[in-house]
Formats: sequence, structure tokens, C-alpha cells
Amino acid sequence: MTETVSVDLPGRAYDVVIGQGLLSQAGTRIAPLLRRPRVAIISDETVAALHLDALQAGLNASGITSECLTLAPGEGTKNWQALQTCVEWLLDQRVERGDIVIALGGGVIGDLVGFAAAVLRRGVRFVQIPTSLLAQVDSSVGGKTGINTRHGKNLVGAFHQPSLVLADIDVLATLTPRDFLAGYGEVVKYGLLGDAAFFDWLEQNGPALAAGDAQARVAAVRRSVEMKAEIVVRDETEQGDRALLNLGHTFCHAFEAATGYSDRLLHGEGVAIGCALAFDLSARLGLCAQEDPSRVRAHLRAMGMKTDPTDIDGDLPDAEALLDLMGQDKKVVEGQLRFILARGIGDAFVTADVPRETVLDVLRDALA
Repeated sequence: MTETVSVDLPGRAYDVVIGQGLLSQAGTRIAPLLRRPRVAIISDETVAALHLDALQAGLNASGITSECLTLAPGEGTKNWQALQTCVEWLLDQRVERGDIVIALGGGVIGDLVGFAAAVLRRGVRFVQIPTSLLAQVDSSVGGKTGINTRHGKNLVGAFHQPSLVLADIDVLATLTPRDFLAGYGEVVKYGLLGDAAFFDWLEQNGPALAAGDAQARVAAVRRSVEMKAEIVVRDETEQGDRALLNLGHTFCHAFEAATGYSDRLLHGEGVAIGCALAFDLSARLGLCAQEDPSRVRAHLRAMGMKTDPTDIDGDLPDAEALLDLMGQDKKVVEGQLRFILARGIGDAFVTADVPRETVLDVLRDALA
């Protein structure tokens, strides 16, 4: 059971392969990209302990040798120091422009390694092997790479498309329930922003998907990737439509900054809370039905997910401070913060025409 979604960017097209047993097939799938039978792998300690042997066995079966650098796990690794470590290690490995770098891990590793590949020798090719649900449906596709700084999340980076993405559904079985559901926050986002029928499907099939149903997992990842690929092809560098993919992220990034990018709040958890708040804001502005935010929260709660800032452990800043944190978001244009709002489930749009006081009211109510 393997599905392939093509990202048809002119001159930089690539496939996202979704299915079971892809680690063991890595060699046969990557070999056509190689000029010489060797690759450099970068992973984190947690993922490498679980999946590196299987990947290297799959590569060895096709006569491909590999070396691997492992980094500390977690969002704290996505920084300048780790970027320097990656680039200098790749140079130590004498990686050439014709070689392939493999990012084996979740969103942190994918973003960091993709950025290292983008700047190494002014650009070497890389393959994404995402090992979290969040990375499989979102961060591994579309070519956004980068690191965090003290100013905020993903403010330094580059657009650098992978040459191939291998989304092995089997590796999701090693995720903790919390990590899996964090990724599910991004899956729900796709239904909310542009496919009401997909959201309907998730309401029916979400529990089976969370329980490990492989067919449901392949279907959910495939539809999410299809939607992202369609938007990326229309707007690769986020000049317009691609901003829709940030539904929930304006709120999310403020909460992530407020919690120090720590395990208090995983990215997908912040996205889920942010989506609920985006629908609150949309309803308050009269854009969508009052029932829509309740339906969004009902599904998230049914899946056992966070839905409100009060679900985040520990204290948070007040509404004014959170709004100030939003001001560092990448979606600020000429000093104006852009929001992704919705006219209903499956009908999102981008706007800067949002009264500051209305946003503050939504935040105050959410924090109460």
C-alpha cells in the first residue's frame, strides 16, 4: 500500500512517497538520485536509536554506504550552533554538490538539515525521511527550511526543495500518543483551511487513525500532502496562497515563544489551539457561523487534544504580551500582522484587516 504525490515545481519537481516499509526500500528509491553510492545522514539521538539501523540496512542492500551525525533531540537543537555543527560535519565528510544528504527525523531535523543543505556549497540536494506525523504531513514537504533565534521561530532560513520525501507510515508506531496527536493538529488544519469533506472524514476516522489503522494513516497523510503540494506549486515562496498553510500558526507561535519552545507545548498542540482561536476570532468578526468554533473544539477534544491556552501547563503572559509576541511573526507585512481567518470550515483566507482590540478580546477570553 504505497501512494505517491508529486510536487510539480518547474525544474524542481519531486515525489512524496507514502506507505509502509519505506525504510527498507530507501536504497532502491534513493539510488537513482546518486552520482556515487554514498550518502550523509543527519538525525537525532532518539530517532537514530529507533530507525537508523533499518535505514542503513535499506541503503546497504543497494550498495550505498553512509555516515550519520546524531544531534540532541528537541526544538532547542534548531539553532545557530547546531547549524554550524551540521555544515562543518558535512564538509568533514567531503559532501559534494552531486551528493545527497538525508534528514532522518521530525520537523526539527528536517528544517535544520534542509537549511544546512541549502547553504552548503551554495546548495546540495537532500532527501527528507520524516519520522513524525507532523513532519510527514507538513514540514517535510514544500522546501521551507530554517532555524529559530532569540527573536522567534523560523525567522532565519531558506526555501530549498528536497529531491525526494519518503514518508514511512510504519515509523509512526514508535511515536508517543502525545507526539502523534501533536502531528494530528496539522492534519486537522488542512481540513479546516480548504477541504470541508476531509474534515468530515477526520471526524469519522480520526479515532481509528490514532489507534494505528495503517490504511487510515496513509489516506490522511496523502490528502494532507496533496493539499500542501497544490498550494506550494501555486505559491512556493509564500507571496499569497501559501500563507493559508499558517492557519492557527499566528497564535501558535506566540504561545511557543511564551513557553520558551519547550516541551510545555509541542508545535502541533499549539497549531490545534491556534486553529480553535482563529475560528473564535472569525466568529467574533461575523465571518463564520458561531457553531464552527464549537465543532472544531469538539473534534479536537474527542481526539484527546489541547484546545485552549488554559490547557498549557504553567503560567502564560497576558493578552497584551501575547499580541506583542505575535508581532515577531513572519506574516507581519509593513508592520501589519496578517491573520488566516475562515468563512467556515474548509474556507480560510488571509487578511490584515483585524482590529487589535478584537484579537485582545479573544485572547483575554481564552486565558480566563
